[in-house]
Amino acid sequence: MTVGTPDSASWQGHLVRLHGEPPEWRFGDLHLRRYRATDHGTVLALHREGLAQVGLRPGDGVYYDHDFFRMEDIYLRNDGEFLVGELNGRIVAMGGLRRADLIPGGHARAYGGYVQGTPALDAVEMVRLRVLPSVQRRGYGAAVVQALEERAAEHGYRILRADTTELQAPALSLYRRFGWTETRRETIGGIVNIYLEKPLR
Repeated sequence: MTVGTPDSASWQGHLVRLHGEPPEWRFGDLHLRRYRATDHGTVLALHREGLAQVGLRPGDGVYYDHDFFRMEDIYLRNDGEFLVGELNGRIVAMGGLRRADLIPGGHARAYGGYVQGTPALDAVEMVRLRVLPSVQRRGYGAAVVQALEERAAEHGYRILRADTTELQAPALSLYRRFGWTETRRETIGGIVNIYLEKPLR
């Protein structure tokens, strides 16, 4: 997760739901909506820029992007969600929810494993939170987290999971402000990966 920490907590309560299905919100001048296939190139570039910003790169055991080539299967058709945030018609933020049983964790994650999942909706991962560096510290990352938490609850998940790295201190701070709890740490390719959870019910 690569986001900036807002200068204040003034963003709270300002996320407004505009539409139920497909979901849509407004946060000040940011418009949040569901991902479309035409967003692919922009979303992939934003993801890669966010990881490069903190020094993560292909081959380090943490970096991977194979899920961006299966957006429908992993996010949109399998009890998940993927949102983009537009500012003046330009995508500047994003984040997704995917069933925790679809993608392996730890070292195996970088190798592109994918399974169909089980019928029960239990845990969901919040992933791919990114905000364009030039518009960070405006609360956009927090708005995406808030919207995704809302969607996870609407789907009926029991628990939210996420992971980030020690290199992504603003992301870790944001999760903690939203009440997430660290569960464990794992070193992958010399990078410390931090796992977090938040109960939904």
